[in-house]
Amino acid sequence: MNVVREIAFVPARKTLVLLVFSAIVLSSACRKPSQPRSQVTIQLEGQPHAFHVGPETVSLKLTDPLGKPIPGAQVSLEGNMSHAGMAPVFSNATEVAAGSYRGVVEFSMAGDWVMTVHVRLADGQQFERQFEFKGVRSD
Repeated sequence: MNVVREIAFVPARKTLVLLVFSAIVLSSACRKPSQPRSQVTIQLEGQPHAFHVGPETVSLKLTDPLGKPIPGAQVSLEGNMSHAGMAPVFSNATEVAAGSYRGVVEFSMAGDWVMTVHVRLADGQQFERQFEFKGVRSD
């Protein structure tokens, strides 16, 4: 009786190991390939200040790994309140100098906002970065 159990158990163990291995391989194959760390720096220009409800200018600078400005990019801004239920605001930024971009965002409500900057370089590469705008004021 023991022999029969061992013979029946060995194929079941092999099947289990094969299933676990297959699940691991398939789950890693379904994931998006990890992107290399961005070689583009996206930074806010100027001193951070308290934004107010209404139109506000957001200035950004794009640089390469050597700190050189990156001209010719398409830059768009997406502002979302940090709590659910509010419609996002969108704006396109225009290049005002080599690697410097400016867009006007219409903050519709006081509170904390998260600004996602979407960048598409001339060669088609895409990057994004999020900035927190805490305490947008109504006054």
